[in-house]
Amino acid sequence: MAAITEPTGPTHCSFCGKPVTEVGELIAGPGVHICDRCVALAERIVTETLGEPDAERAQIWAAMTDEDLLDRLPHVARHIERAEADLRLWVRELRRRGVTWSRIGETLGITRQSAWERFSGEE
Repeated sequence: MAAITEPTGPTHCSFCGKPVTEVGELIAGPGVHICDRCVALAERIVTETLGEPDAERAQIWAAMTDEDLLDRLPHVARHIERAEADLRLWVRELRRRGVTWSRIGETLGITRQSAWERFSGEE
C-alpha cells in the first residue's frame, strides 16, 4: 500500500482556482496563493477604482503647500466619517425592511460576508 503524501507546494490559485500548471506564477501568502493573472486583474481594478486625481484637483493641490494640505486633512476626514455614518444608517434601514446581506453586498460591490462584517455590529 502506497503512502499518501501532501503536495510540497501550492497546487492552485485561491482566487480563480486555476492549477499551478495553468498559470505563469503562483505567489504564496498566509494560507492563500494568487496567480499572476489574478494579481494583474486586482491591480487593474484598484487603478480603475482609485484612479488618478482629476485635473482640477491636481491643479488645486499643486498650488497648496504641504501645510495647507495637512490643515485640510481633518476636514476631509470629518466628511468621510459623516458619509460612513450615513451609509450605516441606510444599511440599517434596509435590514429593518428585510433586505438581505447578499443584496446589500451586491449593491455595494462587496460580498455578503463583507457587508455583514462591516455593518452588522456583530463580531
